[in-house]
Amino acid sequence: MLLKTFTKEIFRSKCMPSAESVHCFAHLDEDIQDVLPYLNAELGGSSYTKEPPSVTFKVHGKLMTVHPRKIAINALKDEKEAEKILIWLKGIINDTWDRHDEIEPSYESVPQPVLFEILKLLPKSNCRECNEPTCMVFAARAVEGVKGHNDCPTIEAENREKLKKYLSQFHFE
Repeated sequence: MLLKTFTKEIFRSKCMPSAESVHCFAHLDEDIQDVLPYLNAELGGSSYTKEPPSVTFKVHGKLMTVHPRKIAINALKDEKEAEKILIWLKGIINDTWDRHDEIEPSYESVPQPVLFEILKLLPKSNCRECNEPTCMVFAARAVEGVKGHNDCPTIEAENREKLKKYLSQFHFE
């Protein structure tokens, strides 16, 4: 077992203290640097950096970054959700490490959607019906994997299909 224990830190964004979501740091008691390229291969990291080492990936609209001694997760409902995700991630880390001899490590990032390609398909009305303040913010949330083709109520049917097709290239739909 590579990762045995961690200490959880839950906090609200300092730049948006009124936000309903919370963020989490898990401070790891073990150094897990050696598993990072294998995690990247297994989970399809959206960003992999060699120095300093880290891998970032998106799961269910959550952005997670794994460092050698820390894990960061954004946009959580509460501490209970953070705990559930951390337990899942600990299992993935340990399972990946147990099988690392069978996995081809990856030191590359996977392609990501381009914000302006998404924005071109949106109505650009800033109507807020999607619960975002602007279409630009909606597009940014789509790049993160949080918003999808069905989350814009006012998008034209043709553009909805184009957005669905575009996002599907990145396994977001």
